[in-house]
Amino acid sequence: QVELVESGGGLVQAGGSLRLSCAASGFTFSTYGMGWFRQAPGKEREFVATTGWNSGNTHYADTVKGRFTISRDNAKNTVYLQMNSLKPEDTAVYYCAASYSAYPRDLSNDYRYWGQGTQVTVSS
Repeated sequence: QVELVESGGGLVQAGGSLRLSCAASGFTFSTYGMGWFRQAPGKEREFVATTGWNSGNTHYADTVKGRFTISRDNAKNTVYLQMNSLKPEDTAVYYCAASYSAYPRDLSNDYRYWGQGTQVTVSS
């Protein structure tokens, strides 16, 4: 049974940091590209960051570039999203996902498995 379980969300003041984790099970994690997406109230789900199977190739949305860092630990079957200099507009439910490809992918349609999400709220 495939599972992606996000954790690490919460309430933080603007300028603060959070580190999200996503623990994967039920599939061969090390062969899948992974991504983070987010969805704010009343908005479409949007791409945040993605990494290939070995963390050597990453890509970020322009809105988070330079502030967020995606990484993975294949030994722990976990992908992370380090979020620094948080802004109120970063408030959303954050989802991790496993791609159909071993390489970074920006489009949600390229993702096969999804977690349930974790809430991130940034106060001004």
